[in-house]
This record gives sequence, C-alpha cells and structure tokens, in this order.
Amino acid sequence: MYKTLKDLTNQAEKLNMTVGAFNMHNLEMLPGMIRGAKELGAPIVIQTSVDTAKYIGYSVIVAVVKQLANELMVDVALHLDHARDFDAIKDAIDAGYSSIMFDGSNLPFKENIAKTKLVVEYAHTRGVSVEGELGTIGGTEEGISVSEEDKVYTRAEDAVVFVRETEVDALAVGIGTNHGQFKSKTDVQVPLLKEIHSVVDVPLVIHGGTGVKEEDYPELINNGIRKFNVGTELLVNWTQEAKECFAETAVNKSLRHNIIPANEKVKEIVKHKIALFMNLGEKSNLE
Repeated sequence: MYKTLKDLTNQAEKLNMTVGAFNMHNLEMLPGMIRGAKELGAPIVIQTSVDTAKYIGYSVIVAVVKQLANELMVDVALHLDHARDFDAIKDAIDAGYSSIMFDGSNLPFKENIAKTKLVVEYAHTRGVSVEGELGTIGGTEEGISVSEEDKVYTRAEDAVVFVRETEVDALAVGIGTNHGQFKSKTDVQVPLLKEIHSVVDVPLVIHGGTGVKEEDYPELINNGIRKFNVGTELLVNWTQEAKECFAETAVNKSLRHNIIPANEKVKEIVKHKIALFMNLGEKSNLE
C-alpha cells in the first residue's frame, strides 16, 4: 500500500527497527527493490533525487510505485531526497510523492528553520511527510560536495529547537557519515546520536548509509534511527553488473538480458539490508 514516511517510521518505532530507504536511478531498478521488501514482509522507502525525478518524470514514478505497492501488497513511501528548490518540492508533492526532504543544511541555522517550516506547512496540508536536515553529511550527492573540513556535526541543543519550530516528521543528523562512500567505512559518533535521541522525539535518519559498518546497525537503531538511506551501494553494484553483461553480449541481443542481472543484484542487496534493518535480535516496544 502507498504510505507516507510518517506511517512507516511510526511502525518502525513500535517494532524497534529502521525502514530501509533506497535510491532508484532508473525505472528498471524499481520492481526488484519493492519485490525484495515483499519477500521479507517489510516496508520500504523508495527515494529519488530531483534530477532522477526530472529525468523519468515525477508523475511516471508516482504511478509505477503506487501500482507496484498495491499489486504486491507492500507498504511503500515515495520520497524526494535532498531537495533544496521549492519548485521541485512543489512539483513532487503535486505529482503525488508521499514524502519529501528539504535540505537546508547549507543554510544558517535560522534560515534553515524558516525555510523548512514553509515546506512543512505546504506539505502537511496535503498529507505529505517532511524530513529536515541539521548538520551536514560529508561526501558528494548529486553534484553537491561537502569536504571533511566543512562537515558539521548536529548539536543536540540545536536539534531540540529545530524540531520544535519546524514540526518536521523526521530529522537527518550529521554524526560522521558520508555520501558516496563505498570503498571504506565510517566510525559513526554513537555518543552524539545518543545525546540527540535523548532530547528529541522525532524519528532520526542516517544518510550515507553505504559507508556505515553493518555491525553498528543495532546500536544505531536502538538509539532512534528509524530511516536508513542506502544509495551508492545499489548504484555501484548495478553498474558493475550491467558493464559485465554488456561487455559480453551480442549487440543484437535484447537489452533485458543485460539489465535483469543488474536488477537482481539490487534486489539481493535490498533484501540483505532490510533483514539487518529489521533488528530481529532486539525487543520491540509492543512487548
């Protein structure tokens, strides 16, 4: 079923798990991602960048996600990731996206609050969830680069004010992760996450999830992470598989024979990550 991010994180909070949020880069990736979630009986967030949404078409993505969610009986939220342009946010909401992220992390604190609040007001009146960001995530995302020197960690006292003033449904926090990191792993600042989690009552979000050690997942989930973004790992593996297949195939062979293996690679990664995100070794809040 087609859901909002708030619907999914509310359920994740009750079950003490996190919802996997996976970036699609083309329509071919999409069915395998949702089928992977179905096979584990788990919800999923499908994410697109603004550029991907414009490339495919906002309304096309919405239609396909809704169809697959209903046909496969999977709870799916469709999320616009790292949007900074109000027009793009409006286009996504008007087309039917159920969740958006306004990324004001590059702005002064008060301006981030003011602009996030405007987005929340527009989205909430239309039944759409909003994720904000406080602090910055390192690395590069859709051409936006943050160096290690420019990385800003989220301060707990700022998070309290930001959440109170904006009324966001989820908060992306800067605790040491990096976009685009796949050749190495990050030492996330768990004590900082614990401090933030102790003073705010909204679901917290990890960006740059590919670079996070899997052995750190339980501690992150147990300290309020309710949405966990994975993008680079999917992109790298899809592209590697597709390159190998295309290199070996005849030029007149149907394209699907080269793309299906790449889609299957994405599906298996999604299943692997979701199985970890379900945090099966920990108690839920329903007990």
